[in-house]
Amino acid sequence: MTTLVTASKLGRTFLIGSEEVHAVHDVDIEIVSSRLLAITGRSGSGKTTLLNLLAGLDTPTSGTVFFEGQDLSKLAEWELTELRRHRIGFVFQSFGLLPLLSAYENVELPLRIAKWDRAERHRRTEICIEQVGLSDRARHRPYELSGGEVQRLAIARALVHQPSLILADEPTGELDLATGQSIYRLLKDISSNEGVGIIVATHDIVMAQIADEIKEISDGTFVS
Repeated sequence: MTTLVTASKLGRTFLIGSEEVHAVHDVDIEIVSSRLLAITGRSGSGKTTLLNLLAGLDTPTSGTVFFEGQDLSKLAEWELTELRRHRIGFVFQSFGLLPLLSAYENVELPLRIAKWDRAERHRRTEICIEQVGLSDRARHRPYELSGGEVQRLAIARALVHQPSLILADEPTGELDLATGQSIYRLLKDISSNEGVGIIVATHDIVMAQIADEIKEISDGTFVS
């Protein structure tokens, strides 16, 4: 296993009117390859803010985040963009897929943006679509797929550019229990088989039991 992300004394404070809100404070965390980490907590506990800080989508008020040895605070915005484009995959509750593109085209898109060779784009896209069990649905558009299939498609898209880290924010929030469990098992398999570190933010402790490690966050800090 390889250390991917290390955060120390991480904090993020927002000023709402005259009041300071400590969305995240005093968080230490280490993310390693080949493991699925679940961060649990109720809505508003700081899960999404923490994911944003770890991905360089937000800037901490205090503390540090190192991604593969790089201090994110030292990187220019274009460098952060390149890091997210090539090294991090994202899976959202709302899926974030383009409705007019086919499943295949949605998965291939990040490789087009990254200017991969055409043959390599096709090879990698086919591999990821097969890995999530959607080879026979590759030509369908998202609105022609079930909720579980759409989330599998979102996972394939997050995986296609061979990131070292995948961040999933409430990926099963709109799915039924059985479908949600299948998505978590898929993420667990991907972390093991692809060597990817995966962080899942979830309010569902039952789903979180599938993870290799669970951390609970409350009022912006870890309590377990």
